[in-house]
Amino acid sequence: MSERRRLVLASHNAGKLRELQALFDPSGSALQLVSLPDLGAVEPEEPHRTFLENALHKARAAAALTGLPALADDSGLAVAALGGLPGVDSATFAGAIAARPGEDREGLRRRQDAANIEALLRELHTVARPPRADDRRARFVCTLVAVRHPQDPEPLVAQGRWEGRLLEVPQGRGGFGYDPLLWVDDGAATVAELSAEQKNRLSHRARAAAVMRTQMREAWGWNLVD
Repeated sequence: MSERRRLVLASHNAGKLRELQALFDPSGSALQLVSLPDLGAVEPEEPHRTFLENALHKARAAAALTGLPALADDSGLAVAALGGLPGVDSATFAGAIAARPGEDREGLRRRQDAANIEALLRELHTVARPPRADDRRARFVCTLVAVRHPQDPEPLVAQGRWEGRLLEVPQGRGGFGYDPLLWVDDGAATVAELSAEQKNRLSHRARAAAVMRTQMREAWGWNLVD
């Protein structure tokens, strides 16, 4: 029986942890993604202006904090009419919202998501009046970086993109972030209306994870379950 690997995810986002575990090894028999909170570690900052630089920074920081191989995901929404914004600022496009007394992390994240969507729609209407179909083109972008240790000279890098268009109002209750706003033709729905199985087959994160799995097998010798 092959060795079970542990890989720390450089994030506190429970949604990302669930998605990536399902994409890399749904059963957890060959690979277990471990969250930073479970290891008592803080989430690394995202100080850079590109997905790639942020993901590399977070992967190295997580490996240094935990002593484990690390995987970092920096992803977001890129809107054509806004020159690629909100980009690396996707998680706080409306400005960072303060937690309410007694509010848990997921509750705060849901309020932040709603504020970000409202800010994005407002900004889009500002630059495009009236909005045309081309002005609503957008894509989800995912950059994954994996390192074996903090000084790894050969980080693995994988990118995925998921093309779609923005709706005028959110639709669907699934997913997180901008999922209720992005209509994807390959799913004939918003991302928030897709099942977890559909999302894990079609998404930007799924595309990046497929490339990363191959690289882990070829470069690291990790025999992950298909």
